[in-house]
Amino acid sequence: MTVGKGDSGGSVSLTGTVQAQNEINLAFRIDGRLIERTVEIGDNVRPGQLIARLDPQNEESNLQTVRAQVAGANARLLEARSSYERMRDLVSDAAVSRAQYEQAEAALRSAESQVDALRGQMDLAQNRLGYTRLVSDVAGVVTARGPEPGEIVSPGRMIVQVAREGARDAVFDVPARVKDSAPKNVEITVALTSDPSVTATGRVREVAPRADPVTGTFAVRVRLIDPPPAMRLGSTVTGRMNVATGPFMEIPSSAVRRSEGRSSVWVVDPKTGVVSMRNIEVRGATASRVDVASGLAPGDIVVTAGVQALRPGQQVRVLGAKQ
Repeated sequence: MTVGKGDSGGSVSLTGTVQAQNEINLAFRIDGRLIERTVEIGDNVRPGQLIARLDPQNEESNLQTVRAQVAGANARLLEARSSYERMRDLVSDAAVSRAQYEQAEAALRSAESQVDALRGQMDLAQNRLGYTRLVSDVAGVVTARGPEPGEIVSPGRMIVQVAREGARDAVFDVPARVKDSAPKNVEITVALTSDPSVTATGRVREVAPRADPVTGTFAVRVRLIDPPPAMRLGSTVTGRMNVATGPFMEIPSSAVRRSEGRSSVWVVDPKTGVVSMRNIEVRGATASRVDVASGLAPGDIVVTAGVQALRPGQQVRVLGAKQ
């Protein structure tokens, strides 16, 4: 086909996905062997729901040891208190020396301190035993999972990722030209790709400050306003907005080759019939059409069929033309 110039403005259509505004990783506070995970990807979770368990044997043994130490310390404290009370009565009657009384008092304070320290260790051991159970503190949907039961996990390692209930975003990869030309506070119409009758409106909430190093596009998060239930997490959606981007060319999507994050087309030299590869910048695309922001000029002849079978320098002819 011969490329023609499009209007200097119009609507841009991009494909993206529905994601939660907030996702959190649920992880254990201690290390251990994972023996159970009770949820899978796609499951709904609620606050207080058990997510996974570690083998509690080591923590239970440690707790029993500390409890035994606390019991022994309490017995020594009882003995030290009794000794102190006897010395207190005897020193008042001058039956024992002041030094003996002070020694008994010091032994009592030492026994009390030891009991307090061991009780702190027992509380810590009880907490660690509780940490072998991973419980959700949010409501949402499981979007990813980490290690499998039987693996040794370290503190902080993601066991499951949960997309929190509530606000949802439509996330698009937007070319720099479209990002820079979009008006402020533009209202974007978002529709399900599988059912365009399901729509919602949204506004840009966040624009990535850096372009993707592979595709050269910017991730743009659009906050959906009262999205319908059919726009579930992970759904593919199409966003459309009006922009004034300057001249562009429209070509069939079958003409575009995509490789390593770049888009290109085969351009035919009208004099020799030889094809050459030319990179283009895509402003927007649908299933059948691609809006080219740069890389082509009006009058260029672009190959629209069989693009995967061509090679640089190959000679071609227009379908239906005489040899």
